[in-house]
Amino acid sequence: MNSWDELLSPYKQAVEELKVKLKGIREQYQKSSNHTPIEFVTGRVKPVSSILNKAARKQISFEHLEQEIQDLAGVRIVTQFVEDIETVIELIRKRTDFEILEERDYILEQKPSGYRSYHLIIFYPVQTIHGEKKIQVELQVRTLSMNFWATIEHSLRYKYSGEIPEDISMRLMRASEAAFKLDEEMSIIRDEVREAQRLLLAKHHSQDVQ
Repeated sequence: MNSWDELLSPYKQAVEELKVKLKGIREQYQKSSNHTPIEFVTGRVKPVSSILNKAARKQISFEHLEQEIQDLAGVRIVTQFVEDIETVIELIRKRTDFEILEERDYILEQKPSGYRSYHLIIFYPVQTIHGEKKIQVELQVRTLSMNFWATIEHSLRYKYSGEIPEDISMRLMRASEAAFKLDEEMSIIRDEVREAQRLLLAKHHSQDVQ
């Protein structure tokens, strides 16, 4: 086994375990009568090429990668509505199988690029043949529209080697605002539909009583 395989193996294990646990939460909601806050869950371990680029950019040695790079392992939780993000965050905060080290709210305070998401850095314990190893994992919680925007922006950043032309950056910023407005509008529509359903049920109940 080479040094990269040895280093990243527990991170791959952590990602797979967290995906199973979070998908389990989604399934529990689906089996209940409650709205499911989790639309889907994905995860990945950072590719070696990306690790090397980040390490070179930040002047991090191989020996300090695990301490200095917090997103070697990443799990993404995608929701339908902005309100679902807070529900998911509260579910994560209540868990006892890992420790939250840091939270970053890029929804209230978006990045200059227009990026929006809620990040949590956790210490996740992985059981290995050498004993327990606590590793850092980055959890990202975002809506479908935030995820769509971030996916396109990431592919463009890769295409332009990190230097997106200014005119495209401005258009991406406008697209980010449009995506956020879409989230807000969909939340309003959902609330109006729920209220209409509530009134309809109340009317039917009233008629049944009579």
